[in-house]
Amino acid sequence: MTAQSHLSSGRVNISLLRDDARRLLLDSLDKCPGTKALFWDEKLSGPFGLIAEYVLLQEHEVTKMFQLQANRFPAVDAQNIIFIVRPKLILMDIIADYILKVEGMRGPKKEFHIFFVPRKNELCLERLKERKVWGNFTNKIEYTVELFPVDCDVLSMELETSFKECYIDNDMTSMHYVAKALMTIQAIYGIIPNIYGKGKCAKHVFDLMTRMRRELSGNDPQVTPQIDCLLLLDRAVDLVSVLATQLTYEGLLDEFFGINNNTIELPPEKFSKSNEGGLQEMPTEPKRFLLNSSEELFAELRDKNFNAVGPTLSRKAKVLSAQFDERHGAKTIDAIKQFVEKLPHMQAAKKSLATHTSMAELVKEVTDSEMFLNSLQTEQEFINGLETDKTNGHIEDCIAKEEPLIKVLRLICLQSLANNGLKPKQLDYYKREIIQTYGYQHCLTLNHLEKAELLKIQGARTYSIIRKTLRLTVDDVNEQSPSDISYVHSGYAPLSVRLAQFLTQPGWRAIPDVLNILPGPTVEGIQKIPRGLRKRRGSGSSIQSSTEEQKVTLVFFLGGCTFAEISALRFLSQQDDDNLVALHFKYDFWHTTATADSDVVQSGRPIFDDFFQHLWPYIGNNTANVVFQMVKLLWPIHIDQ
Repeated sequence: MTAQSHLSSGRVNISLLRDDARRLLLDSLDKCPGTKALFWDEKLSGPFGLIAEYVLLQEHEVTKMFQLQANRFPAVDAQNIIFIVRPKLILMDIIADYILKVEGMRGPKKEFHIFFVPRKNELCLERLKERKVWGNFTNKIEYTVELFPVDCDVLSMELETSFKECYIDNDMTSMHYVAKALMTIQAIYGIIPNIYGKGKCAKHVFDLMTRMRRELSGNDPQVTPQIDCLLLLDRAVDLVSVLATQLTYEGLLDEFFGINNNTIELPPEKFSKSNEGGLQEMPTEPKRFLLNSSEELFAELRDKNFNAVGPTLSRKAKVLSAQFDERHGAKTIDAIKQFVEKLPHMQAAKKSLATHTSMAELVKEVTDSEMFLNSLQTEQEFINGLETDKTNGHIEDCIAKEEPLIKVLRLICLQSLANNGLKPKQLDYYKREIIQTYGYQHCLTLNHLEKAELLKIQGARTYSIIRKTLRLTVDDVNEQSPSDISYVHSGYAPLSVRLAQFLTQPGWRAIPDVLNILPGPTVEGIQKIPRGLRKRRGSGSSIQSSTEEQKVTLVFFLGGCTFAEISALRFLSQQDDDNLVALHFKYDFWHTTATADSDVVQSGRPIFDDFFQHLWPYIGNNTANVVFQMVKLLWPIHIDQ
């Protein structure tokens, strides 16, 4: 399967979105006649690689591409200089510096153009005007792409700061982008008749979609609906699943090495080749690999629990060895011809097997370590409601050894969520230990975590009710041949995916108490479909209308999702008794994830790592109340010393 064709292999043809975004990009480039040099916002170059390859851009006279960086002014001989950026003030200053530098140099006059992704804003326009470069742009284009195709069942919005913006800054701008993205989806795939959601952001997006459709004044897309149900899940509804260590193959690769735009970089030692003298060539650069469903072996391995990966690789190796041995039995011309025809596929399979064997070895080196196993045991205890109401010894050891702060905070936040908050003395103790060990600047980090309710004072015990009602924890999980989504965490079923499962069977009306406990409003709405566009199999107005074939559900995570959640959704869509084909939408956790036919959107690094970095303290912006809280917290430390 080619890198392009795999996007069209799902129940919903994701390549249509890719083609639409590609057409918009190429049309925008063609408005700038002549040779072109592109300066990319570093956060966009990777996602845009999912839309258009460099070879295609070259066909439209793109001769050079650069990362847009401060104080870096590469010489360019192209006629047009195009900046493709998000509407960020810091980027406007970098662009202004570059234009002023180029304008002050001798040589042929350059044409400058700026593409705002997805839209411009007034603050950026004013900054460019202040720097006296706004008039230098020949074209100022809004490139309104919101969706990037990650795989045949996964989309991404690459809004990596969305959760922080919504829950720390109270800025819901990203939800407007989500609503626009969903309107784009409906323009291509038809009106989605059933909309469900849970959480503050879900309600906000639903209201925006309702208003936007009303503004169409009846000019709805004349497309037969291909998606039956939209599930909007606010990330704040399920934070536990983000903190728990992913135990699928793809999830662990992301946890340990990071997957960005389907690409992973790994230490080169495991992938060195032998030269003619038999000596290994030791590469110095990290090895880059593309990971998506176009690779047959990865498509089979990615969603497995890691404990099932080794046996699968061993079985594949035996099958492949037997296939190569067939050459000894090829005696006739036809038999030899058949073997030669299969040889390229077999050689590709052999290379893929060697690659993933090396990747699995790298993962196993970490998962076999004592520190990883101790942390995993602590997580499992918290998730099962054990030893959550007192200071944890393993967390204390991690702080004493100055383990990475992200790891420590991840465990503390998980304990807080599983215990419905921490006792005041317990929380203050953790805070003091962190500040003394990692630095006073993290007072604001802790304040942000409290604001996001990842850390909080103990309240009503709701987690145990949710855990038992939805069977979030399962004993004796079969990791080799699973029968439940809990295999992705070796005993814990992601709450988000359990909600998707209950929505399709038996329905959310069976769990009203749980929905009332979970944060934020519950959303349920029906969008009427013109009679001529309804599917023949049912009325198109109810999720219960037909069970003759699987329905396609678009699961949209508002604030991001994990690879483990994506794997769990794929697992559900493959079950005969689950009336669900999931299409996932990754939006970054702080991203967004949507699921249909198991379509999900996912971020590069483990979501909590990204989130923590976006909550990193900015001491210069402390409010008076935060300063007071810092002094109040630090005073006992000062007295002790």
